[in-house]
Amino acid sequence: MSAAAAADVVHSGGCHCGRVRWRAEAPASVVVWICNCSDCAMRGNAHFVVPASKFTLAAGAGESLTTYTFGTHTAKHTFCRVCGITSFYTPRSNPDGVAVTAACVDPGTLAHVEYRHADGRNWEKWFSRSDISDFSKPKAPPPPPPNATRVGDLSFGV
Repeated sequence: MSAAAAADVVHSGGCHCGRVRWRAEAPASVVVWICNCSDCAMRGNAHFVVPASKFTLAAGAGESLTTYTFGTHTAKHTFCRVCGITSFYTPRSNPDGVAVTAACVDPGTLAHVEYRHADGRNWEKWFSRSDISDFSKPKAPPPPPPNATRVGDLSFGV
């Protein structure tokens, strides 16, 4: 699956104790990244990336969050200060987006997951040839069918 995606659905999820809850708009079919950097490897992180504008933290959830950074301090490893679960964070690859931990998504909205490996141990080399940074960019709507006439914001088939 490429970064260009089908219509978004609303995924909800959160941490183990339920103090951190959120909603994210993303396709039902997502690309989940399994990273081997020192942090992700230790906690078994597998995430998909959404634009920050498509992620909403529930009211009051911020009170239960704390953040850990290391290295370049670009990634913001956000986790629940009560149960310790990282249900989302700001990734180094997409500082303009949010990485949603796939295992923290409530059941019922993820129809298909494509797993890809992110080489966080060799980050610069891997990142220079990866398309991961495209995943936090808002997607353009699909083009109208070739036999459609465009009138304002409406599309009519001919």
